[in-house]
Amino acid sequence: MSNAMGRRFEILASARAVVLLLSLMLPVGAKAQEGMPGYEAWREACAALPSNRELGGKLPDAKALALPRFADFEAALDGFLEVTRSGELGADAAWVGERPDPAVFFDTARSWFGGKEVPFQPFAAKLMLPPDATVLVMGDLHGDVRSLVRVLDELNARGILDGFTLRDPKCWFLFLGDFTDRGVYGVEVLYTLFRLKIANPERVQLGRGNHEDFNIVARYGFLDEIRGKYGAEADITKVMRAYDRMPVVMYVGTATDVLQMNHGGMEPGYDPRGLLEAEGSPRFQLLGELRQRAYHAARPGWLGEDAGVLATAEKHFGDFRPESPTKPRAIGFLWSDFTVFGDEPELGYNRSVVYGAGATRRVLADASTERVRVRGVFRAHQHSGSLNTLMSRLIASDGVFRHWQESERSADAGRTVEAIREGLSPEETRAVPEGSVWTFNVSPDSVYGTGCGYDFATVGILTLAREFEGWRIRVVRVEVFSK
Repeated sequence: MSNAMGRRFEILASARAVVLLLSLMLPVGAKAQEGMPGYEAWREACAALPSNRELGGKLPDAKALALPRFADFEAALDGFLEVTRSGELGADAAWVGERPDPAVFFDTARSWFGGKEVPFQPFAAKLMLPPDATVLVMGDLHGDVRSLVRVLDELNARGILDGFTLRDPKCWFLFLGDFTDRGVYGVEVLYTLFRLKIANPERVQLGRGNHEDFNIVARYGFLDEIRGKYGAEADITKVMRAYDRMPVVMYVGTATDVLQMNHGGMEPGYDPRGLLEAEGSPRFQLLGELRQRAYHAARPGWLGEDAGVLATAEKHFGDFRPESPTKPRAIGFLWSDFTVFGDEPELGYNRSVVYGAGATRRVLADASTERVRVRGVFRAHQHSGSLNTLMSRLIASDGVFRHWQESERSADAGRTVEAIREGLSPEETRAVPEGSVWTFNVSPDSVYGTGCGYDFATVGILTLAREFEGWRIRVVRVEVFSK
């Protein structure tokens, strides 16, 4: 080799080394986005899709798909798996108490369903944020990519997002589960959420819902959807195991005050105090054994003296270690509900355990420590495809309803949406009272929106403050279908 050729070879090798070094210095999220379409291209692809309302439960033509190959979806799925493993979830110090075996927890080739090759390991998360932080919150999406992208467009227009990226480093975006089923764009919804997570690895959190469960998606549509779109090409186990990287409950707030954010409702069998007292953020903790019966037995009178209420507790509370989201009993964080009015019983059962105001506030108080108070609940889940007591109030409240309002009693259950709205007079910005529970509505391009007759999606913008009394939620109503 001549000296000149040798010199050129050294320069080329050095340049390649610099490129490699720079690529290694890039954040994992930035590397994971390489080769994926930008936000504008993705929104245009989604805009061209027929709505769920038009399709009536049928899959769109394969030629119209925004992600024609499973590999197109898998690129974002793999990016999500990488940023969760390489981020705080994969750090020893981030776990409080027992840490799951990484070789098992992060293995996407084996599952707890089917052959039961690995254990089911649900976990809780704690996010301690600055007192001037902002938290965006959305409820159920159920395969409705049209509404999700419409909300992202609104947030881009408001300067909160730049494409998929949150502009303010003190802004977080939390989703409360139920991403698929009952709408045929579960793949596209997950892809969009994974892109948000990849672009903002620690500031976008995907909470797990009761539909992030193989046994549920096999019955309610998503398994048929992904197989119908991609056939044998789809790696079902990898998709389902991605759900195991999503917390079943998140305690979100400041160093002294947090809200419980989850899909369903209360889980008195889990004690979060060790997690809340642990230094640092984020922090994670395996749920372990849920001791519902022990909690109930240790608190005589906490549910009052009503015989029916006590019989419900005896029947539906148990001590168990979850083997799946529903076996041997359902995890309350994913499944339980709340009464609508303050004068309803403290405990009931309707598809799952239903908690009243007093029982809920007792569990919140018992979950608190001297230093960290659990002040209330943000959740979703409790929806119906026809107008009922809660759905009417969700619509009247622009998609975010606070339970147990002082101006209503159970005698008001049958009021119309218009009468409810007039009585509640919901403002766009609302205070967050101590012990309150808030339900977020489900997106409208779904059986719920069609059945209940609403066309808007909702995102909540929670602003924190140094004192809890200063916390506020701004309810942003986003029209999805033109009038």
